[in-house]
Amino acid sequence: MLELSGISRHFGGLKVLQDVNLAVPDKGVFGLIGPNGAGKTTVFNLITGLLPPTSGTIRFDGQDLAGRKPFEITRGGIARTFQNIRVFKEMSLTENVIVGMDAKLRYGAFGLLASTGIFRSEERRARDRARELLSWVKLDHKADQLADNLSYGDQRKLELARALATEPRLLLLDEPVAGMNSSEKTDLMHEIRNIAERGYTIFMIEHDMRFVMGLCEQIAVLNFGRIIARGGPEEIRNDPQVIEAYLGREDDEATNEGVAA
Repeated sequence: MLELSGISRHFGGLKVLQDVNLAVPDKGVFGLIGPNGAGKTTVFNLITGLLPPTSGTIRFDGQDLAGRKPFEITRGGIARTFQNIRVFKEMSLTENVIVGMDAKLRYGAFGLLASTGIFRSEERRARDRARELLSWVKLDHKADQLADNLSYGDQRKLELARALATEPRLLLLDEPVAGMNSSEKTDLMHEIRNIAERGYTIFMIEHDMRFVMGLCEQIAVLNFGRIIARGGPEEIRNDPQVIEAYLGREDDEATNEGVAA
C-alpha cells in the first residue's frame, strides 16, 4: 500500500534520514521503532506532506505523493495522529469527530448558513457516524461531554476516532500510548486490533516495546536515519543490531531481557 524508495531528508548538514526503503503491506498493523532521534516522526511528516524529502519517492497505492499538500494526502486516504494531543477541548466528543469529516461532507457555506435540506441530512449522517466511531473506542457514552473533561487516555482515543472520521485507508499513529498507564495501553491495544480487523491498514511509531511486539505483524527498525532491521516481532526481538541500538554493548543475557521487556 505504501512504499518509500531511497528516501533521504537533510536539514542543512544534518542528515536525519538516509536512503530509507520501506514497504507497508495492505491490511494489518506495521510498526516502526527506534531510539529517540532516529528519524521516525520525520518519516511520518514526509508521508503526510508536512515536509518534502531531499531525495527519493513515496508512493501510496502506486501514486507518487510528491508535491501534494497535506489536505490532498488526507483526502487521498491517509490520516494520522500526533505525539502531542490535539483535541478541541471546548467542543464535545461528537463535534471533535465531525471536524475530521470536513472534507467528506457535501454541503458548502451556503448550505450551512441557509440550513438547507442537504445540510440537515448531512448533519444527521455526520452525528450518526461520529457516534459509531466513538463506539469503536468505547467513548460513545461520553459523546455529548466536552473533550476537556476526558482523561488523558480517553483524549488519545478521541484523536483516534477523529482520524478515522477522514475515512482513511492508511492510519498513521505517532506514539499512540505515550503517557498512558498499563491499563489504558491494554485497552487501546484491543481497540487498535479491532480497527485493523475492520480492514484498515495501520502504520505505527511507538517506543513501548511490549505494545509493539503484542500488536504488530511486521516491524522495521530505524537507527541514525537508516533502516537496520525488518521482520516479525520475534526476529526483531533477537536481532543483535536492534539490541545494540537500544541498549548498547552490554552482556548478551541482560540486553536480550531488556528488549524482551
